[in-house]
Amino acid sequence: MSQRLSAQGLIDLVLDPGSFQSWDQIVDIAGHPEGYQRELRAAAARAGTDESVLTGRGLVRGRPVAVVVNEFAFLGGSIGRAASGRIVSAVRRATAEGLPLLATTASGGTRMQEGTPAFFEMVDICRAVMAHRAAGLPYLVHLRHPTTGGVYASWGSLGHVTVAEPGALVGFLGPKVFEALEGHPFPEGVQRAENLAEKGVIDASVATEDLPALIDLTLGVLVDPAVPPALPLRDGGGGTQLPVWDAVALTRRTDRLGVRDLLRYGAHGTLALNGTEEGEQDAAVLVTLTRLDGQPCVLVGQDLHQQSRATPLGPAALREARRGMRLADELGLPLVTVIDTPGAELSVAAEEGAIAGEIARCIATMVTMTVPTVSVILGQGCGGGALALLPARVVVATQNAWLSPLPPEGASVIRFGDLDHATQMAESQGIGSAALVEFGIVHRVVPELPDDDAESLAVAVASTVANELVRLRALGG
Repeated sequence: MSQRLSAQGLIDLVLDPGSFQSWDQIVDIAGHPEGYQRELRAAAARAGTDESVLTGRGLVRGRPVAVVVNEFAFLGGSIGRAASGRIVSAVRRATAEGLPLLATTASGGTRMQEGTPAFFEMVDICRAVMAHRAAGLPYLVHLRHPTTGGVYASWGSLGHVTVAEPGALVGFLGPKVFEALEGHPFPEGVQRAENLAEKGVIDASVATEDLPALIDLTLGVLVDPAVPPALPLRDGGGGTQLPVWDAVALTRRTDRLGVRDLLRYGAHGTLALNGTEEGEQDAAVLVTLTRLDGQPCVLVGQDLHQQSRATPLGPAALREARRGMRLADELGLPLVTVIDTPGAELSVAAEEGAIAGEIARCIATMVTMTVPTVSVILGQGCGGGALALLPARVVVATQNAWLSPLPPEGASVIRFGDLDHATQMAESQGIGSAALVEFGIVHRVVPELPDDDAESLAVAVASTVANELVRLRALGG
C-alpha cells in the first residue's frame, strides 16, 4: 500500500493543476462543549483542515467533477454533524450543477464524540447520494485505507463504480474494535481491497496514482457524447448459411468469436466492472462500460470461453447481468447484451441460488428498460440462460448463431429417449438464424463470410449494433 495521502494531497494528485474550487464554509464549533472544542482545534492543527472532509469541484483531464474527500488525520476521518452537512451540501450542489461526483473515503465511521445524532446523519448523506443517482448522474467511489464503519456502510457503498487502493483495510467493523468486543482477532486478509475485489464486492483495486486514468475512462463512456459509427457496415447478402447442425458445431469451436473479441476489435474505452456488489462474482458474464463503434453503452455479455461443466453460467452471473441492466437504466445509457451460452447451471447450488428466479428477473428487467436495448446472439443461445438476456428492442444474430430451449441433444432425449436424433431436433425446432427471423425473434442478421475470423466478424457485429443504437436513439429508444 502506498503512503497515505492527505485530502489536499489527493486533490492535487487527481484533479487537473489549479482547477480545484472549494465549496466549504468555515465550521462553527462554538456550540460544542469546551473539551470537544479543544479536540477539534487540536485535530485541525494536526490535519491542516477545519474538518474531516473537503469538498468542491475541479477538472479531471478536462472534464468537470465534484469531489468529497476524507481527511483521516482529522479525528480518524470520522463524520460528525458538521462534516455530514458539508457532504450533503456538496452532493446536492453537484446534482444541481449536473456534475459527476467522486467520493474518496478514509474514515473510521461515525464520530463517537457526537454519538447517535452523528450516526443518524448517514441517512441524510445516503438520501442526497440517491437523489444524485436518480438524476442520472455518475457517482464514483474510491475507498482509501482505512474505510470502516458508518462511512463504508452508507455513502462508501453506493457508487456506480467502486474501487479501493491496494492493501486498503475496508470493512464494516474495524479489526481492533472487533477483537476488543469478541475476544479474538478478525481473520487476516478478509477486509482487504484485493479480497473484496475477488469476492465481487468492489470493482477493482486501483493505485491512487492511476485514479485520474480510471475516472477519464469511466467518464469517457458516461459523459462524452456518442460519435457516428465508423466501422464498415456489412449488408444482408453474401454470407454463408451453414446447415443448422453444422452451425451448432461451428459455434462450439474454441476459436469461435466471443464477447471479448467483440470488445477487443469493435469497442474502445472499455471499463470492466466486477461482481454483483453483494459478495458474488462469476466470470461467465462480463459487465462493462464501453463505446461500441463510437456508441457509449453498458455491455453485458456471456463469455463462452469461461463456461464449462465445472464453471457453468450460474445465478451469480445473472445477478451480475442485472447489475449492468440497472446501471444502464439509471445512467440513461443504451444496453447491449451478448448471448453465448451452452446453458445455465444445473445443480443443487444453482437451484438453491434461485437460478430460475434470476432468469425470470433478468427477463422482467429487460422488458421494462427505458433506454435503447440491443441483444446479440453471438453463437450458442441455449435455454433459459440465453433467454435471460434476449428480449431487447432489437435482436441481432450472427448468421450461424442459434437459439433453442435445450441443447439439441437434450431435446433428442426428451423427444426420443436417446441422443441420436440431435441433428433432427436442431432442424425441426427452428433454432437457426433464418428461422428466428421468420418467427420474428431476430430482427437483423450479420452475414458470416467464408474467410471470416474473430476480428472481421467482431467488426461486422459491432458496426451492426452501433447502427441499430443510432436508429433506436433517433426513434426515442
